[in-house]
Amino acid sequence: MTPRTTNIRQALFAFIEAQRFPCVGAKSAAAKGQIEVFEGADLRCGSSDKALLEALYGFIARYRDGHPLFCSFAAVFRTPMDLGEEAYEAALWDRLGALHRLDARRHGWSPEVSADPASPRFGFSLGAQAFYIVGLHPGASRTARRFPHPAIVFNAHRQFSQLRREGRYERIRERILARDQVLDGFANPMLAEHGKVSEAPQYSGRRVGADWQCPFRPQK
Repeated sequence: MTPRTTNIRQALFAFIEAQRFPCVGAKSAAAKGQIEVFEGADLRCGSSDKALLEALYGFIARYRDGHPLFCSFAAVFRTPMDLGEEAYEAALWDRLGALHRLDARRHGWSPEVSADPASPRFGFSLGAQAFYIVGLHPGASRTARRFPHPAIVFNAHRQFSQLRREGRYERIRERILARDQVLDGFANPMLAEHGKVSEAPQYSGRRVGADWQCPFRPQK
């Protein structure tokens, strides 16, 4: 791990561990050392794609072995530092699309989720593992998404099903919503219950309308 990667990892953990950060699931993952961090070059180009995908495959293998409840993989990019929300959203989906095209040579879509971005069952998939994506970047309008570097956080989808089975999903979701409202003064209008509507519009953190079209199309 290079000094720069260490600094980025420390910055991410400080961001999550700050008292006002609303996501209690991420806090739990950080406290247990269950967040892996990958440092990429530029979010807008594919120079880090192959290395990122291999790192994700390693994370998936470790996750499947242990099945921890809260765990995440954060791809943090050094640049750019000045993207607006629409530009970040475009770059995010470009990277996800590029990763998917590489992954599709070796893996099918996870059976846990739908590959249709318009479906209420949609979830992103790499290595046949379903993920819920959280985008972070300096220009985010929501404080909880405003991190000094552009980043893509991959959260294992299975943990939501596990929380539901244990009867804990609604309670944790309500805590996160309440904390987020305190942080910004009003509830995040983009957060929706998993399985009720497509989660694709939530990935970038940008507020979008009902006419929003996901730019991602899965390989057949």
